[in-house]
Amino acid sequence: MTKPIIGIEKMVKKYDLGGEVVMALNEASLTVEKGDFVSIMGPSGSGKSTFMNMIGCLDRPDSGRYFLDGEEVEKMNDSQLAEIRNNKIGFIFQNFNLLTKLTAYENVELPLLYRGVVAKERQNAIYESLNQVGLRDRAHHLPSQLSGGQQQRVAIARALAGNPPILLADEPTGALDSKTSQEIMRVMQDLNERGHTIVLITHDAEVARQAKRVVHIQDGQLFEDGGKFLGASTIYQDGDAQYQEQ
Repeated sequence: MTKPIIGIEKMVKKYDLGGEVVMALNEASLTVEKGDFVSIMGPSGSGKSTFMNMIGCLDRPDSGRYFLDGEEVEKMNDSQLAEIRNNKIGFIFQNFNLLTKLTAYENVELPLLYRGVVAKERQNAIYESLNQVGLRDRAHHLPSQLSGGQQQRVAIARALAGNPPILLADEPTGALDSKTSQEIMRVMQDLNERGHTIVLITHDAEVARQAKRVVHIQDGQLFEDGGKFLGASTIYQDGDAQYQEQ
């Protein structure tokens, strides 16, 4: 049995808020296979932002195991985590996070510059990414010359540029109207059909339902759509993935 691209087992994260301990993640477990499209849905305070930070290697859990594309994340140091974020995960944010003085082309180019990709390869990757989101003809436009939906598509192209194994989208439609949100979700579905693995964080049930799988988060625990508690452990031994129900 092949390893899932994301394997999270019994992840726990607590915060001390002025003497009160809050359990943000309570033995959360999740597996995501290559090519899957999973939405993680929950209201404010449910733990979804904390879980997103863990998936994105932006924070560390107190306990539990996390394998990302076959690598054991919780054992990595800060520089290794930075490398993982740079090479393994394409981040898509609610507010686009584009640099206003750079063109669409230059915004997509930034992560490739950080990775030291040579000029010709950068150019090919940039135009390919913009083409995938239907914006090759807007490559030399500034963000101010683009609509909100076009800006988000540039942000998606930036996430795609280095061809990371995973796209992690944090409320990608949160700053958009309903019509534009549908357009962005069609882009996400198209990318998934082309083989991209996508994890989408949202509070919007309509957005969540457009993924292949819907996972609900409540009080730091995960439930598959339909109410099934995700309590399966992902056990890695000698490079193989085995599953056992807890």
